[in-house]
Amino acid sequence: MTEAAEVREFWGRLGVPGLVDVHTHFMPERVLRKVWGYFDALGPLTGGVEWPITYREEEVERVARLREFGVRAFTAMLYPHKPGMAQWLNGWAVDFAGRTPGCLHTSTLFPEPGVEAYVREAVEEGARVFKAHVQVGAYDPASELLDPAWGLLAEAGIPVVVHCGSGPAPGKHTGPEPIARVLARHPRLRLVIAHMGMPEYEDFLDLAERYKEVRLDTTMAFTDFSERFAPFPRRALPRLTDLGDRILLGSDFPNIPYPYVHQLHALEGLGLGQEWLRAVCHDNGARLFGL
Repeated sequence: MTEAAEVREFWGRLGVPGLVDVHTHFMPERVLRKVWGYFDALGPLTGGVEWPITYREEEVERVARLREFGVRAFTAMLYPHKPGMAQWLNGWAVDFAGRTPGCLHTSTLFPEPGVEAYVREAVEEGARVFKAHVQVGAYDPASELLDPAWGLLAEAGIPVVVHCGSGPAPGKHTGPEPIARVLARHPRLRLVIAHMGMPEYEDFLDLAERYKEVRLDTTMAFTDFSERFAPFPRRALPRLTDLGDRILLGSDFPNIPYPYVHQLHALEGLGLGQEWLRAVCHDNGARLFGL
């Protein structure tokens, strides 16, 4: 059986029309090549873990692969690592979403002068989800520069997928405390905590239980790869059931060191039941994005 057939068999058993993956990466090719080079070189933010890229393909092939997998909707998680980059990335993302059926128009932001203006522009151009990468950007998400942008996104109800956990390597502003300060100011902000908050899983579950608009994505969590260095505490499994309507499928495609289907099998292996899997792999994302 091909991997595509295996993925389709998985969601077919769940009785859903496909998958909704809220954490996939598409970005300008030269930027993506630099990201892959960073993984190849075992850069500090990889935690020194070997990280072979499974889907090192051209953009058209990667889009086609997601379609073969039956991914109904996916994102273009792109992010700046320095000032002056976010607005350029957002311009590329408008074009990518326009020419790529199934892509949820994704934008990004950085704490810099003018951020509120270009976030507003992205919203007006139809952005449906934002990406914030606290670890790579090495910024405080509670920076006063970002405050108006967070307020704007909270008011617009646009989800923000944020990498704020300290895995695979901690950053200056990772961990639950900085993002908790953002939520204290903007409790209606629709944050999606990437990687389930790895490795501070329980701290981020606390935030989701405190704020009803906080969600978590499954990206790389529970896989054999991540369980080696950041195991999910089994005592917290019942909390995943309780938050079953606010956990979303994420994969990190194409930047994953294992086949896509392994993330799906890892979720199934938690033993939380078909209804939970249906919600996580399709229904929660479909509801969030009005699919």
